[in-house]
Order: sequence, then C-alpha cells, then structure tokens
Amino acid sequence: MRTFGKSAKVSATAVAGVMCLALSGCADESSASGSGSEALKGDTVKIMVGGLDKVIYLPAVLTQRLGYFEQEGVRVKLLSEPAGVQATTSLVSGDVQGVVGFYDHTLDLQAKGKQVESVVQLAQTPGEVEVVSTQAASGIASPKDFKGKKLGVTGLGSSTDFLTKYLAVKNGVPVSEITPVAVGAGQTFISALQKGAIDGGMTTDPTVAQILSKNLGKVLVDMRTPEGSKAALGGLYPASSLYMNTDWVNSHKETVQKLANAMVKTLKWMSEHTPEEIAAQMPADYAKGGKELYVKSIESTLPMFTKDGVMPADGPRTVLEVLKAFNPNLKNGSVKLEKTYTTEFVKKAG
Repeated sequence: MRTFGKSAKVSATAVAGVMCLALSGCADESSASGSGSEALKGDTVKIMVGGLDKVIYLPAVLTQRLGYFEQEGVRVKLLSEPAGVQATTSLVSGDVQGVVGFYDHTLDLQAKGKQVESVVQLAQTPGEVEVVSTQAASGIASPKDFKGKKLGVTGLGSSTDFLTKYLAVKNGVPVSEITPVAVGAGQTFISALQKGAIDGGMTTDPTVAQILSKNLGKVLVDMRTPEGSKAALGGLYPASSLYMNTDWVNSHKETVQKLANAMVKTLKWMSEHTPEEIAAQMPADYAKGGKELYVKSIESTLPMFTKDGVMPADGPRTVLEVLKAFNPNLKNGSVKLEKTYTTEFVKKAG
C-alpha cells in the first residue's frame, strides 16, 4: 500500500465528497459534518460504503432508514465509494472512522503493516457473480477459459479483483494471462459488457438482475449463496462487514458497541421480513431497473447475510487460503487471523 501523506489524505477526501454527491441519499442520510476529532463530537461517525446502492451492502443504509443508529444514540454519516481499495485508503488515512466493505481487506492490510478488524460481519458469502457477455459466452464455459480474456472488476485491488484472480488460478490460469479491467458497477459495468470492452466480469445485484433481464450475459459463477461460495471458493467466504482501525475500536468501545447494536438489530429485522418489505424501506432511486427487478435482486442476495453479525467459524481461514493463492505478501507472510476480526461487540448486541 502506498504511503498515506497529506496529498493522499486530501485525495481520499475529495473522492469521498464526489462519490457522496454522485449518489442520491448520501449527503442527506445524516446531518453530521466535520472531520477528524471534530467529527466525533456527539458520537458522529463517518462510514465509507463500497457502493450505497449495492444489495451486498444493503444493511448499512437500511440501518439508517430504520432509525436504529438514532435509537442507539450514535450519529452516522454514510459516504459512498464503489471500489474497496479507495475506501481502505480513506480509513487508514483517518478521513473516515469505518468502512462497510469486504473483510478480505483486513488480511491484505495486515500484510502491509496496518491493523484493521471487522467488528460486525454482515455476510457469510461474497454475494458476487461472475457473468459472461452473450457475445463471449460460446468461448467461456468456466473460469478454465479465462486465458486471454478481459475481465471486469470494480477496481484494481478491490475484492472483485481478488476473487477474479483466485478463480483464474484455481482453474489453472495464471494471473499474468488474464486482463482485469476496472469498470465499476451498475451502468458502467453494463456498458462495458455491451460494448465488448470486457468479455465478462464480477459484479453484484442489482447489476446482475439488470444484465439477465436484458439478456446481455449469463451467470458463470454464482457466489450469492453458502452453497455457491463453498463450490467456488472451498468454504464460506465472509465478505461484507463493518471494519475499523483496531486502535480506534479500542479507544471508542462505547461508540463501536452502539454501531454493533444497530447493525445486528437490522440483520435480525432482515431475517424476519420479505424482500418486498425490505425494498420498501430503501431509497426509491436504488431500484434502477424497476421495483420488481430490485425486489428480485434482494431475494437472490439475502442468503449471503448473517443473522447475528458473528464471524463464521471457518470463514477467516477460507479467505486466507483464497488470498494466498495469488497474493505473494500473504503467501510468504504470517497473518494472525484472530486480529482481523472481533466478536466482542456483536455477541453483546445479540
């Protein structure tokens, strides 16, 4: 990871601001403002989400929409940044206090000397889908056919990049023989698929539902369910989580407990309500493909979420094995998995 000096911090802040304005519902989700220690007065916490409108990160916005953060007495401002690599930049540089993103970044950061931990494990599977374009489908029957292909990922260094590389290596295709292309998510991903800029790629709902409804591609690998995760990755792969700098967690335990209480309450609420009821609570403009398609997206993705925020017992080991397959820093290094997550807060919340 690059050195986080003054310029990097300014850049990360700029990115957060631009992405916040680009997605409706971000700036007005909370009246919190300010930065650094000033932002924390009155328990205000800034959390960067790897795409506010992505179904895999739905619990973050839903918690706020249900009023659970407010009930716990903590003020939260949600920002949006669609590629996890820049979200971690904002976290490490101190621009935000938390990230709702993939747990695998905590391992990657530890290998780079940064101590970050998951405090609420929202998901037990990636919720990701590898799709192949209709035009390229005849030449790509499985990841074994990735050689020489242009494969879309959210961003280079993102979790979709990690998982794409693993699928290639696992199926006998060296990382050097695929071309990851950063195409984001939503309309930018769909456009790249339509124009042939990528042969396939990894994305999530509601983008997946839109691609299938328009017959622009087909599903190659589905990691939205526990069964799909085990088949593709060898086990449960804890993904979406709230992760924070360990030092900040240890010095703000009361605030972290409030965040955990609110998010665990949301996970329980989700397990007791229908996709239609969940969709009704979300911002209307998140249903870009229409309400019916959005409900279907939620229904397809719901199996990925935990009901209590607790890390699956064997999950961290699966994540480590996946990352070691292509990441030399992890393959040749020593990762202390017990320091990449904590169940202290979610167990009290439960």
